[in-house]
Amino acid sequence: MNSAMDVRVCGTRLYFLPVQTRMPYRFGSETLSHVTCARCQVKVVDAQGRSAIGWGETPLSVGWVWPSRLSHQERIERLLSFTRLLASAWCGETGPGHPIEIGSDFQEGPLRRHWEQANAGHTERMPWLAALVCCSAFDIAVHDAYGSLHELPVYATYNGRFMNRDLSAFLEPAKGHEGGFAGRYPCDYLAANPPRRIRVWHSVGVGDPLTEDDLAGDEPHDCYPVLLADWIARDGLKCLKIKLRGTDYETDYRRIVRCGEIGVKGGVEWLTTDFNCTVEEPGYVNSMLDQLRDEHPRLYGMLLYVEQPFAYELEEHRIDVHSVAARKPLFMDESAHDWRLIRLGRNLGWTGVALKTCKTQTGAILSACWAKEHGMGLMVQDLTNPMLAQIPHLHLAANVGTIMGLESNAMQFYPDASSYEAAIHPDAYRRRNGCLDLATLGGAGFGYRVDEIARPLPGPVLIAGDMAEE
Repeated sequence: MNSAMDVRVCGTRLYFLPVQTRMPYRFGSETLSHVTCARCQVKVVDAQGRSAIGWGETPLSVGWVWPSRLSHQERIERLLSFTRLLASAWCGETGPGHPIEIGSDFQEGPLRRHWEQANAGHTERMPWLAALVCCSAFDIAVHDAYGSLHELPVYATYNGRFMNRDLSAFLEPAKGHEGGFAGRYPCDYLAANPPRRIRVWHSVGVGDPLTEDDLAGDEPHDCYPVLLADWIARDGLKCLKIKLRGTDYETDYRRIVRCGEIGVKGGVEWLTTDFNCTVEEPGYVNSMLDQLRDEHPRLYGMLLYVEQPFAYELEEHRIDVHSVAARKPLFMDESAHDWRLIRLGRNLGWTGVALKTCKTQTGAILSACWAKEHGMGLMVQDLTNPMLAQIPHLHLAANVGTIMGLESNAMQFYPDASSYEAAIHPDAYRRRNGCLDLATLGGAGFGYRVDEIARPLPGPVLIAGDMAEE
């Protein structure tokens, strides 16, 4: 081991937790009606033989990571199988170090190798984005375990005291950029005093009813709202994210206007649009923005940024987007797998990055550092994160410093899924006055307080390494 602070992974335990949506969530061409969450334990040990357990979780959201004409069943089976494979790989194919070092090395080596092998013999390849999502629960758990071992919040370890390598070992600046990463660590790009309350964005799905005229009669009758105005009033919302089709101009434009007008009446201050990679050329977005500016200037002024209109395979679809970014800040989401793609996106005209913990905590931190060094704006976006997955998501937004809070929509689409975690962290799972509250997320690692959460777990689907006594 390089440092007395280093750890190595010596055991993993993997669980699959099914979650059913309360209402379908439509985004782009996909619809989410249920999801399987991968939850894992990871055990780490240091050179002195001290050990600690960490937890990680992510929804294996097939529609988001792998839009395809393949059946949902075929895609989810391949994701589940790959996640099982990674549970063993994390235990046997990682070296010692700090979590960012372990995570980066794993992604550059074993993860990419296993991904290529898993795609062999298939007519359609599982996307790299899907591989990152399957990997993310283990990566998050290593960060949590490391903080627990050292009895510190994990964000307090992203510095030269704990890391063997500075950021120049992971990142390269853009050509001609005067700055650099030598001698710098993630702490140099993170908030010195992260907020404990943070603004939250509500996601308006493509099929969500906006008014009573949109009701189909099969909506749930429970204690949660259905109509947009009721959500705004109940949660004191100030920020709306409007999901669009990207293939039907008139429908998309009317959707923005209708959502915006309902929002104005309810006191909403900010809007954003998300096309989920379905737009094929900049003119579609430019015309829509120009029409909104001319016909509804107030709504245009409320539009804080535009998210990922175009295909996420940037290397295959090198669309020049400077014309869109000249109108509104343009943020990468699905395209921003890592800092190299962010660098390419910046050259093409993208001005901001939407981070997600489901692409790994390690990747999110390194991407945030690269983007901030190069003057790009940051947001933190959701994967409809329930249960434990919500907590690292909140920490990321508070610590990287976004342009306006974070998106969090699990309380819309499966609110009861997080009931056990919400009993300990109520205001991390319930939006109040347009905010979420991190005050209860204390202690080492991510501050889950798992020992206080009474959630019953199913039997593990895989146990690897030194976990027998845990």
